[in-house]
Amino acid sequence: MQRYIRINESDNVAVALDDLDKDMILSFDPDLTVTTAEKIPAGHKVALCGIGKDNEIIKYGYRIGIATEDIPAGGWVHTHNIRTGLGELLDYEYAPVPSPVKKGITGTFRGFLRDDGNVGVRNEIWIIPTVGCVNDVASAIAKVSRENIKGSVSDVVSFSHPYGCSQMGDDQDNTRTILCDLIKHPNAGGVLVLSLGCENSNLDVLKPMLGDMDPERIKFLVCQDAEDEIAEGTKLVKQLIEYVGGDERQDVPVSKLVIGLKCGGSDGLSGITANPLVGRFSDRLVSKGGTTILTEVPEMFGAETILMNRCADKELFDKTVCLINDFKNYYKANGQTIYENPSPGNKKGGISTLEDKSLGCTQKSGSAPVKGVLKYGERVSCAGLNLLSAPGNDLVAATALAASGAQIILFTTGRGTPFASPVPTLKISTNSALASRKKNWIDFDAGVLTEEGKSRDDVTDELYDLVIEVAEGRKVRSEEAGFHDMAIFKTGVTL
Repeated sequence: MQRYIRINESDNVAVALDDLDKDMILSFDPDLTVTTAEKIPAGHKVALCGIGKDNEIIKYGYRIGIATEDIPAGGWVHTHNIRTGLGELLDYEYAPVPSPVKKGITGTFRGFLRDDGNVGVRNEIWIIPTVGCVNDVASAIAKVSRENIKGSVSDVVSFSHPYGCSQMGDDQDNTRTILCDLIKHPNAGGVLVLSLGCENSNLDVLKPMLGDMDPERIKFLVCQDAEDEIAEGTKLVKQLIEYVGGDERQDVPVSKLVIGLKCGGSDGLSGITANPLVGRFSDRLVSKGGTTILTEVPEMFGAETILMNRCADKELFDKTVCLINDFKNYYKANGQTIYENPSPGNKKGGISTLEDKSLGCTQKSGSAPVKGVLKYGERVSCAGLNLLSAPGNDLVAATALAASGAQIILFTTGRGTPFASPVPTLKISTNSALASRKKNWIDFDAGVLTEEGKSRDDVTDELYDLVIEVAEGRKVRSEEAGFHDMAIFKTGVTL
């Protein structure tokens, strides 16, 4: 196993891929040899030369921060001696760069073709409460209804959330938009929309937002109007199962795939193994006419110009500038520091600043041009790489990806997490130790990229093949555990 790496030839730090002892000699080329001045934990950075106070720390070929003290060659570089170099609202200039991604052979997979032309990778029945007051009713209906599963229906799932009432302005609009997005998601062959009856987001409000609906696939129940809401809900779900259970998978173009890109619980290997791997997957899918969606706007801060300059035109560049600045203004309006983002787990894993995390995070986007910039809750309409407005929070961002149309989410992690989302969430570990220790969480080990003899192309092939298998019905670990989560972005006042 390779024990350390210099990512870019212009970097003045290297990353330990394994724990490095003090006085260990690190050789990079005939002209660069460094002796560690102290123990360097796995995932953390070591200075390749003396770095003076107030000088830049370079990783990935970009600045990730400023030294707060003199750092000797071989010294440990982390939060104790580095600070962010970012400002607040910035001025940007569009400097487009060409994309190396070329059109490839499309291929097919077996999915569920819906009447609106979208394709589902699951044929599930979803029970979606319009308000948190009926969460337990939804769960009870789902539990009973699983006994009635037949045909191609794979599961009956209820999605709990605490919203739908006592919200104001954009906050209430966000809830309604996300609920409608999920109600019409192609992974749901049938949906029971469960209302209390007196909530702000009641059926009279939601139905006009939904537009054209197939009454055989979307049914509604107002609990206050039912004598026994669980019995009535179970009856409606049984009708849905009878109807959609006859749906069959058929060959559809890979261009129909929409894949969400997300990371969480990062470590120092995230930007070296798993995130670049997902970026290569994204480029491959885009070359076949497919779609990927990158979100976590706060984790673009410090790397946003890379994405801006990959925008296909000036209009998309301007939208991306707004995407970034709107989130910065959101932080400022709530009196919060813009650049204190890495979590305690991120820092423990070797991430020192927001720039450090962002430059690793955005590698999930690969090198394809940006073809769409989406508002929170907006459904994807343009093939290729899209940027989506949503926060970094794992559950909120993953739900936003699903609501925008992602049928599957690729989630990279260096520390591990058992969470799920409304759609299959395929966990990719940055290191092999995590994949070995948490087999019940991790679906794919990107840590093998640090091993001798493992080519990037071969590992990309393996991940691509696994995604196709998941699209054709193979369950990911969180599905096997029966986990299904959702979370809506809370931005406003609760009455």
